[in-house]
Amino acid sequence: MIHLSKNSMTTTGRLLVGFLLPLMISVGCSDQDKPTPAVSRPLKVFRIEDTTTVGVMSFAGEVRARIETPLSFRVAGKLLERKVDVGDPVRKGQLLAILDGNDYRLATQSLKAQLASAQADSNFLRDDLARYRELLAQQVISPPEFERHETAYTTARERTAALEAQLGQALNQLTYTELHADRDGVVTALAVEAGQVLAAGQAVMTLAQLDEKEIHFDVPEHRLPEIQRQQVVNVSLWSDGNRRLKAKIREISSAADPASRTYRVKASLLDGLDAAQLGMTATVHVAANTASRIAIPLSAVYTPQNQPDHPMVWLVNEQAATVKSVPVRLGETLAGERIAVEGLTAGQLLVSAGVQRLADGQAVRLPEEPGLPMNNGSKEGL
Repeated sequence: MIHLSKNSMTTTGRLLVGFLLPLMISVGCSDQDKPTPAVSRPLKVFRIEDTTTVGVMSFAGEVRARIETPLSFRVAGKLLERKVDVGDPVRKGQLLAILDGNDYRLATQSLKAQLASAQADSNFLRDDLARYRELLAQQVISPPEFERHETAYTTARERTAALEAQLGQALNQLTYTELHADRDGVVTALAVEAGQVLAAGQAVMTLAQLDEKEIHFDVPEHRLPEIQRQQVVNVSLWSDGNRRLKAKIREISSAADPASRTYRVKASLLDGLDAAQLGMTATVHVAANTASRIAIPLSAVYTPQNQPDHPMVWLVNEQAATVKSVPVRLGETLAGERIAVEGLTAGQLLVSAGVQRLADGQAVRLPEEPGLPMNNGSKEGL
């Protein structure tokens, strides 16, 4: 057994430290100088295709009658009776309401009496004028005297005619105390009740004609150029969503509603008039008359936290295997969880998933699919 002195152990330790220290420093320096490889993120990508997308716009509407007429009395008076209620079907000529006509009957009787008196005077002056004509022929009276009697007869005759016209007007007013339907239809609204005193022309009820029905819906101004008059559209009723009815655009408003800033559009139903009851909720499906559009998945669009009103997507640089954010302008939502956009071109490759976890210039790893370049990024970190 070998025993070393204290001085010998000290010397040996110093020799070991002197030998190992340079080695450790060289190893540490070599590890620090070696560059750390960039970690690439795997992606799910989408290739933009140049295809023409035929979009379908949907608008909520309401079934309305093309002709809805507010009915009213042509004379004033107190409403005695209303013979119909809302929803009642009516026929042309049917009695709908009655006014108190006592005053109009009294006026008629007064005019009849005045007319009878005027006719009697006219008949007497006519016979009297015939006698004076004979006297004029015999030169018993002078021409001025004959003309005086002739003028009196003419005045009586014209007064009779005027009273006949007034009597006819009074009889019409008496007739106007009864309100009759001027066409077949259904009562859709009532504005008065029995006992109410009405003015001439005041609306009493609304009568809708059932032989023509249409859908009224509102269109925002940026969609208005895609809708044309005489354009055929499809209509579905909320009560039967599986059935499609045909309709044709009849009218497009020339001015926007001041409150909603939308344009009222009316489409006449071509079939299904029996199924489409007045007031039903309907959906109008209009094929968008658009040219070629770029459609991308909804999952590819994101908005930065500091710019929530600026939608963006990540484009892939296929050669460098990096991503870059670009702004886009969104259009309408399409079927299959897609959305139409502007600002992109066909053939570009964009990220379709995980868009919130990327940064500009970040290295990415493309999936190994046909048509995509070989991955240039590192596989470390997977």
